[in-house]
Amino acid sequence: MATTAPTAPTKINLRRPDVMAEVQAQVLAHYRSDLIDRIRATGHLSSAEGQINIKLAKEFGFCYGVERAIDLAYAARKVFPEQPIYILGEIIHNPEVNDQIRAMGIRFLSGTEKNADIEDLQKDDVVIIPAFGAETSVMDKLQAKGCRFVDTTCGDVMSVWKRVRKYANDAVTSIIHGKAWHEETKATSSRATAGGRGHYLVVFTLAETDYVCNYILKGGNKEQFLQKFQGAYSAGFDPDLHLQAVGVANQTTMLRGETEEVQRRLKEAMVQKYGVGEIEKHFRFFDTICGATQDRQDALEKLLAEPIDLLLVIGGYNSSNTSHLAEMGEARLPTYFIKNAAKLISADAIVHYDQHRHEEVESNDWLKSGQITVGLTAGASCPNNLIEDVIRRLFELRGISVQSLITD
Repeated sequence: MATTAPTAPTKINLRRPDVMAEVQAQVLAHYRSDLIDRIRATGHLSSAEGQINIKLAKEFGFCYGVERAIDLAYAARKVFPEQPIYILGEIIHNPEVNDQIRAMGIRFLSGTEKNADIEDLQKDDVVIIPAFGAETSVMDKLQAKGCRFVDTTCGDVMSVWKRVRKYANDAVTSIIHGKAWHEETKATSSRATAGGRGHYLVVFTLAETDYVCNYILKGGNKEQFLQKFQGAYSAGFDPDLHLQAVGVANQTTMLRGETEEVQRRLKEAMVQKYGVGEIEKHFRFFDTICGATQDRQDALEKLLAEPIDLLLVIGGYNSSNTSHLAEMGEARLPTYFIKNAAKLISADAIVHYDQHRHEEVESNDWLKSGQITVGLTAGASCPNNLIEDVIRRLFELRGISVQSLITD
């Protein structure tokens, strides 16, 4: 018996002027900071005696894609005030924002806070697709059930999908610089096999890139290769066959300089293997770094060139773009990656995330006495109200009221 193909998901118009006006008011109430707006104008806030000086990176916090995703999630609840609404996973990588989504009664279909299952969804159920996007297999399953989508996928992510689909159509293997376990990279990888002709391999570090380059040039033990990259390549991937023509793409929140180095090393390997005259047959590259991610990295680079004593990086610990900001700081000066002001225990103790140990640790004697300049930035998924909380806490630890500094 012939089966009926699933119909296209119903489009939900959430951007009605009346809906968005209410949404904007609600979002501002939850995440806006008048203090941050005032500090942004000058880039710094100092006590009268210069005892403590806060310097903000020029670009920080929410990007357009994050704002859009949050707006659409809030709008979904406005349009469907009584109906169950589901979300595939964290809308962005910030625990406070996801707590707000949960508080609106939106049910999570994955993650540590999962409280619903895809298998139980029914026709016309409303499902929010997070900013990272979703794997094609998941989207197909939802569409087959007749679910309605609120798609908040970032436009920069969809640009990468377009690129890897092109690679796949040309039977070019996508080498994706990213974290194989990250939602965005998983969504991108699923599109790198379009039409059944494409394959993918995810590389996370330059050391992994060098391993791939060496295999391209010299060959090696296929089983060892596949074991090393287990979970980071497409079904049926064969390094002896599928590394002959590669195209580089990346998770949009990686460090640009590192992605460019991945690209340079792979291109050089292909030149050595096949010669300059044949490079276009064997290597392709397209810049797919998110503009907002790069803006925040560039702004931090400028801030790090100024005289500052320590750096605070605020954001979710599983936020890729935030973790890279912390990496940049750690290479230059004492840097503390925190998710909120509660981690500033005292002038002596701070709890922060150690990216090497993948856990929170406590450091002491972090806020020195006397005059000090603190640099501050935040990932693209961090709301301004959390940044304000950190600034107020910093001054509080020195016995200074921020309100007294901003009163006209």
